[in-house]
Amino acid sequence: MHAFLAAAARHGRLVLVLGLAAGIALPDLALAMRPWIAGMIASLLFLAALRVGHRQAVGALGDLGASVGLATVLQVVLPISAILLFAVLGLSGAALATFFVLMLAAAPVTGSPNLAIMTGNDPAPALRQIVVGTALLPLTVLPVFWLSPAFGEARAVLTAAGGLMALIAAATGSAFLLRAFWLRNPSERTVQSIDGLSAIAMAVVVIGLMSAVGPAIRQTPLTFAGVLALVCAVNFLLQIVAALLARRARFARHAAAIGIVAGNRNVALFLTVLPQETIDPILLFIGCYQIPMYLTPAILGRFYRRQ
Repeated sequence: MHAFLAAAARHGRLVLVLGLAAGIALPDLALAMRPWIAGMIASLLFLAALRVGHRQAVGALGDLGASVGLATVLQVVLPISAILLFAVLGLSGAALATFFVLMLAAAPVTGSPNLAIMTGNDPAPALRQIVVGTALLPLTVLPVFWLSPAFGEARAVLTAAGGLMALIAAATGSAFLLRAFWLRNPSERTVQSIDGLSAIAMAVVVIGLMSAVGPAIRQTPLTFAGVLALVCAVNFLLQIVAALLARRARFARHAAAIGIVAGNRNVALFLTVLPQETIDPILLFIGCYQIPMYLTPAILGRFYRRQ
């Protein structure tokens, strides 16, 4: 078993690509897996917290303060700026505007620490930003939804954010307890096994988010290509700009993690709380958005190793 998990850890980028391919090729499986996404995300977060440990995840008080400031910029300033930009362009009601505002309002995706590991960087800052960003989501989402009432009632999002925070608390808390009492100093072999499990878990999770991509490729390939190009450009641009700004500031050692959490957000959270008429037009955007996210280690791996 260890040999299998070690191979998955060594070839994590390939494992993620295989997950994307399965989600595209098997749309029926993707639809069947959607109800299980929350549980799979929790297992992924558990593995990330288990690898990092509570001391490294919490960090210094100054790091936590910086995480709060970063969450404010990423989850309030950016989506409100996008709302104003789309309003000026007359695109407020367009599907692309809905998707990008929701994406920018979301907390970092729970797989961010695993992406940091696959790019050869410390996963602790990314894990800390997930916890802080999700904890603040009930507050940060209020001005965004107030400015965009078409998204539905903010109360539903607050309920979903609270549920997600409870899920994160349970997953990280149990992992930290396990590290504190039974796995205080994991061996390199154990860490490698955890990394392999994490890569496999990420590949499984993405299948459930790709239900709209396979049919779009076959039925409307030009639309698919346009949406994919757009989400890739925005995702990678956010990551690169955020990492470069962090590198110029006093957060150079966390530049890779900041870039990863800036571009990769947990927009899937909103699937369970928004009206169906809002969700349906953006399902293709959400599915395509998984592609640059899961290709981050392959596309930006060299860039992040230089951070």
